[in-house]
Amino acid sequence: MRRMRFYSLVCAVTTVAAAAGAQTVQVDQAVKGYERGAAVSGNLNSVGSDTMNNLMTYWGEAFAKMYPTVRIQVEGKGSSTAPPALIAGTSQFGPMSRAMTPAEVDAIEKKYGFQPTQIRTALDTIGVYVNKDNPLQSVSLPELDAVFSKTRKAGYPTDITTWGQLGLKGEWANKPISVFGRNSASGTYGFFKEHVLAKGDYKDTVKEQPGSASVVQGVSEDLYAIGYSGIGYRTSGVRPLNLAPKAGAQAVEPNYSNALSKAYPLSRYLFIYVVRDPRRAMDPLTKEFLKFVLSREGQEIVVKDGFLPLPAKVVAEELAKLQ
Repeated sequence: MRRMRFYSLVCAVTTVAAAAGAQTVQVDQAVKGYERGAAVSGNLNSVGSDTMNNLMTYWGEAFAKMYPTVRIQVEGKGSSTAPPALIAGTSQFGPMSRAMTPAEVDAIEKKYGFQPTQIRTALDTIGVYVNKDNPLQSVSLPELDAVFSKTRKAGYPTDITTWGQLGLKGEWANKPISVFGRNSASGTYGFFKEHVLAKGDYKDTVKEQPGSASVVQGVSEDLYAIGYSGIGYRTSGVRPLNLAPKAGAQAVEPNYSNALSKAYPLSRYLFIYVVRDPRRAMDPLTKEFLKFVLSREGQEIVVKDGFLPLPAKVVAEELAKLQ
């Protein structure tokens, strides 16, 4: 577990070019600014999602600037590490890039006598990245399944191993596809497995990486690579493909409007789970931090980090869970 470095984070910018594409993203004007509650102090621990590692760090830095006696430690090794840490009591926050499974929820309920509280904190689109010099523009989910999976449960008729099978010509046609993915502790791994592989099995040749940044770096350094990670990890060395839900369907960009409408097939929420007895008031320190995450300032950090902010309606629904 690493201790966060606390430094000033500028949160005044409300409009930036989103990493999801050229589309400009604004925090919903109806989302209210953070209003300080009673003074809080103490230690907060976060264990879980690698995808959300930077977000949790940036939120923590900005929160600690307002409450200097608060210290937050962030560990991001994968979403599957969040439920055990909550059960063991070694963390107050369990950031996850996927929803908890019924088994994970049951394990927490068995320990505490009640289910965990799920807080939606941001929107994300999983980008399917190719090298910036790759001419491919789009791909369908069944084709992706045939690239990443050995079971092909999405129904594509043949295995896909070369770029020519995805329609590229000339010198690209016979080049083998180098496939990058996440490890099994990752929520992104599980989300991709469910929504692209139809719960099938990954190929043994997938180069599993410990973090989202490692996937993007691998694709940026390998001209013939493909990989997936949260859109907030996009760099200038890669380009996300437009995705079609099935062969012949229109492919759509991983941008904000397509995430809100769910037209982009790999859109998702990013969650923070907390263990909170519904019969009692939430711990003040935990509550203030979550209030900040769901404030205008907290959602500006979401945009600054390349992810997508929540609509005001969703923010209101999540704030109600803190009462």
